[in-house]
Amino acid sequence: MKDKFFKYIHELQDTITSKLEAVDGKAQFKEDIWERPEGGGGRTRVIENGDVFEKGGVNISGVHGKLPDSMQKYFGVEDADFFACGLSLVLHPKSPMVPTVHANWRYFEMYDANGTIVDQWFGGGQDLTPYYLFEEDAIHFHTVCKTACDKHNSEFYQTYKKRCDEYFYNAHRNEGRGIGGLFFDYCKATETMTMQNWYNFVTEVGNSFLEGYVPIVEKRKNLPFSKAQRDWQEIRRGRYVEFNLVHDKGTLFGLKTNGRIESILMSLPPHVQWVYDHQPEPGSEEEKLIEVLKKPVDWV
Repeated sequence: MKDKFFKYIHELQDTITSKLEAVDGKAQFKEDIWERPEGGGGRTRVIENGDVFEKGGVNISGVHGKLPDSMQKYFGVEDADFFACGLSLVLHPKSPMVPTVHANWRYFEMYDANGTIVDQWFGGGQDLTPYYLFEEDAIHFHTVCKTACDKHNSEFYQTYKKRCDEYFYNAHRNEGRGIGGLFFDYCKATETMTMQNWYNFVTEVGNSFLEGYVPIVEKRKNLPFSKAQRDWQEIRRGRYVEFNLVHDKGTLFGLKTNGRIESILMSLPPHVQWVYDHQPEPGSEEEKLIEVLKKPVDWV
């Protein structure tokens, strides 16, 4: 399973980066191959200063070795070895009319002293963070998510949308990071879902990513915007940074397992503002976004 999924994320990275380069039309991804001293490595691809994407990364990694002490305590195990691989992407467009997007699809195995698999699971998801709310874009993104889920279980979309709304939530701000999507974790074999079934589901979601995001980018990338709207985008990016550094489990796992700092923090946008006690104008498009972020919306 690990070999099959590792091959899949290599192919998916190629597909996604080539399509995003075509959408941008100017910038190309720079590739960085790296190795982890404790075992494994990855292939980081970063795009910067494009016509559409100000900064973005589409990274894959496959790491293995002894599970660090902090993570052994977290999982309640002793002297365990692990293998983890996944694709993680974040795209920060230049225009505030185009939403930031994040996605991640991953696989994890844990072994006993004899090298026997004692636990394995999939996780992942994708979510949208707009700066200006176009409801038809939110509906499109969620419809693609639901279509992918429905091919495998009619309950998956509602379950994983709810988890996404709960997970990508800045509790210290009492608002969502964005308008959600899907979030699933610890997807293990059950009587009704084999690991192959989970593989089929996760790859279905991964394959749907471009369909969910690219049409939105194409529709919004040439809309005009003002300096004030750009300032608003940078203020909202600050909230994105706060979530990733305070709450995000993937970031924390990477830091605690001696992960590669450059790859872990590539999710951070290049230009951000923190304005003291900033409040949007009553009745404005900015306030409209904030109101939606306070309470999750059923988009489909």
